[in-house]
Formats: sequence, structure tokens, C-alpha cells
Amino acid sequence: MTTRIGVVTFPGSLDDVDARRAIRLAGAEPVALWHRDKSLNQVDAVVLPGGFSYGDYLRCGAIARFSPVMETIVDQARAGLPVLGICNGFQVLCESHLLPGALTRNDHLHFVCRDQRLRVENADTAWTSDYAEGQEITVPLKNGEGGYVADERTLDELEATGRVVFRYLDVNPNGSRRDIAGICNEAGNVVGLMPHPEHAVEALTGPTTDGLGFFTSVLKKLVAS
Repeated sequence: MTTRIGVVTFPGSLDDVDARRAIRLAGAEPVALWHRDKSLNQVDAVVLPGGFSYGDYLRCGAIARFSPVMETIVDQARAGLPVLGICNGFQVLCESHLLPGALTRNDHLHFVCRDQRLRVENADTAWTSDYAEGQEITVPLKNGEGGYVADERTLDELEATGRVVFRYLDVNPNGSRRDIAGICNEAGNVVGLMPHPEHAVEALTGPTTDGLGFFTSVLKKLVAS
């Protein structure tokens, strides 16, 4: 049976098509999901893509968090459904309380777009098993409100429990606390990060193909389960 991975489109999503292409290149079937539909159409995993859902009005991800599809995603994620939030998707996961903390305006108050080096801190999640702990990868980054913040107790807990999944290398592009680029929930099935792995899946268009491992990781986990 073909593994089906859904990609949600919100008003203002920009990278949903890129995410579906990355899923197809990894060997799974991409399934388009619409924000107003509660049904996930029997997908095996979900990607919340980058963009500017609802124009980033109020706060990034704060309106998308109330979309009908998110009610189902929150329930199923808590039951073990693998969910990946990329950039705006990471913001939506935090606003939905599937992940702790929040994403705030970049500390330099400018939009940043660059190829970003990252270190893989946790290779045991549903989305990172094809990497090695300590591996360094390069994927594009593009955000204006990508600074990850949380209180000290939450940051300490994330560190102590291995829930920091990625950390920025060379430069902290947005002021994220402790150079955090991505985190996961306790079960490891929900991962959020600001950089864009879906833009690094083909040598022709990406700075590397380092991002493909996200999608092959979850595919292997789903096939094995």
C-alpha cells in the first residue's frame, strides 16, 4: 500500500506545492488537504508548509490554528500521527500547543533569506531518523518572524529531554534562544523547524539535497510500523 502524506494549504501558503514535490521524490504519495476540511483523507502523516497563513494577521499561525483541519490534526497528533511544521507550519504548531514556545520577530527586524547550516541534535524523531546525531546539513531559510523563544524552564526541559532537534550553526539568523532551529514533542512524532528542507531535495534547485532526509525518514517509519 502506498504511503500517503498530506500537505495542508491555508490561505497564504506558499510552499505547499514544494512540500508535495519533496514527498513524491521521497517515494510517498502527496495528498492535498484544504484548511476548511476536517477530514485528513486517511493520510499517514501531515506536513504544515511555509508561507503566510491568513496574511500573518494577528500573529503568525494564530488564525490558522483555528482552521477546521487543525482540530483533527491536533487530535491525531496527540494519538501519534507524524506531523512536520515548516516555517509558518512551525508557528502553527506552537500556536496549537502541539509544541511549546513561540516564534517572534527576528531580532534584527529584517526578513532573512539565506542557505543555513544546521546541526542535527536529535536523529530519533519520526522525521529525522535518516540523519545522524551531530550531522551538519544545509537548507534554505526565509523568515521575518523566526526567533524561537520560551521561558528558561521550558528551554532547560527541551535541552534535558533531547527535544531540541536542530540548532543553527555559524550564525544565529533571527535571535532564536540557544540557537534553536527546530524542536519536537515528547513522543517525537511532531517536529517543527524554521528552515525549509523541502527546498533542498534536488541538486538542480537547492543548495544541497540535505532536506530529502526528512521525507525519507517518515516514509521508512511508516512502512516499518
